[in-house]
Amino acid sequence: MTNSNNKVAVWFLTILRIVVGWHFLFEGVSKLFNKGWSSSSYLMESKWLFSGFFHWLISSNTTLQVVDFLNIWGLLIIGFCLFLGLFTRAASIAGVFLLILYYIANPPFVASSLPSQSHFYLVNYNLIEAVILVVIASFRDDYFFGIQRFIGYSHAKRKDQKFPTADNHEILESYDTSRRELIKNLAVVPLFGAAFFGMAKKRGWISFEEGNLAARPEAVTGASLSLGKSQSISELKGQVPTGKIKDIVLSRTMIGGNLISGFAHARDLIYVSTWLKKYFTDEKVIETLWLCEACGINTAIFRCDENTIRILDKYWKRGGKVQWLAQTYPKGDDLTNIKTAIDNGAIGAFVMGGIADKIVYDKKIDDLRKPIEYIQKQGLIAGTAAHSILVPKACAENGIKPDFFMKTFHHNRYWSATPIDPLNTELPKEGEEHNMMHDNIWCMSDKDTSDYFKDITTPWIAYKVLAAGAIKPEDGFRHAFSSGADFLCVGMFDFQVVENANITCSILNSDLKRERKWYG
Repeated sequence: MTNSNNKVAVWFLTILRIVVGWHFLFEGVSKLFNKGWSSSSYLMESKWLFSGFFHWLISSNTTLQVVDFLNIWGLLIIGFCLFLGLFTRAASIAGVFLLILYYIANPPFVASSLPSQSHFYLVNYNLIEAVILVVIASFRDDYFFGIQRFIGYSHAKRKDQKFPTADNHEILESYDTSRRELIKNLAVVPLFGAAFFGMAKKRGWISFEEGNLAARPEAVTGASLSLGKSQSISELKGQVPTGKIKDIVLSRTMIGGNLISGFAHARDLIYVSTWLKKYFTDEKVIETLWLCEACGINTAIFRCDENTIRILDKYWKRGGKVQWLAQTYPKGDDLTNIKTAIDNGAIGAFVMGGIADKIVYDKKIDDLRKPIEYIQKQGLIAGTAAHSILVPKACAENGIKPDFFMKTFHHNRYWSATPIDPLNTELPKEGEEHNMMHDNIWCMSDKDTSDYFKDITTPWIAYKVLAAGAIKPEDGFRHAFSSGADFLCVGMFDFQVVENANITCSILNSDLKRERKWYG
């Protein structure tokens, strides 16, 4: 290769090194200043080699914090060195290692719900950059223009100056060469400053408008919508405590399935259910379950239908461990739906609350006895849900012994709760048809419910504890646990999982003033 061609190659490889370094640096800085960032969602989606190891990393808050720290500062240090041309070979090798880990965790040929860049089946940008860095690592550190080359050049010049042999003309020529070498090797430094300034300005790191507005209450108007801050897995305070129903270990708070199945109690907002079905794709549900697993929420209370079975099958095949407590729909002697739940991996099953209410109202108590006893004979935990307190009372009166009850439970101290006039004879009676009673109250009397369960030793799972989102989680959770509930079933979006886990841990570690013993 001629000297001219060699210089062109040096320039092109230097530019390539700077571009890759800039990408690493940008990724590191953006993660550093994003307080909500965590590698958890990326690791949760791992479905290929070492997926079990990647999932283990997010199972503990400590290991996740270490991974996030190494990720951010690895990107920053590698990017800084590549951008400025400092320890280029070591930085390139470290970069290759990091990119290969990214590739293995989520290769392009494995389906993922993560928003990703374009890829070409086997090849994605992680692999392309890794190959580039392998090429860069094959050259000496001082081959490229940059700080390392300047340091080496300056060191060589100092050695030459100890034994001067040149005349004045050669000294001037050498000074001119040194100046040109300095400009070439350090030209990237002001570029680095300008690029960082532009990035900071674009991302708002040097803009104080939002901070000033947030600090001035008088500046916040009705048009300033306040949204709760989504918590990342790095903010998890601890694993959700567990209890037992028979031999099955269940988290004290479990994830409910209404939102995931697209059933929303949104009153006149009839579009919400459709929106939920668009949001909760199979992969989004699986991502939510991975997050539950990382927080210690080990049980999902889902409907028994084709949609649920398909998603859980995908999730379990990828190594998921959240267990399924199935809501089922028996019809007299027809227990087909229960058999479907058993055949597809449920650890327990219960009769849907609306069905149980109607059975008791119609005085067809054997239609409740048969499914519960059938589930128990199959070796699963069995129960019944209820909106009406008449259901658990009917079980006691008729010698039906479920392993657990699910009963709606919430107070009615929220602004959209409208009291029902018991003297209005046109309204259905409790237990006749719950959905016709009221569209925004699911527990007619929380006091009657808590008073009844005080003397009941059967474990009680409370649901509808937030009255379809009308009650704040801190309030609803504390009210249910302090009133005697052993477990909670709560519908939640993925961005609410960590918050709900933290609230559960905080409440269960506080003074509940609970009168009922823990059962389960």
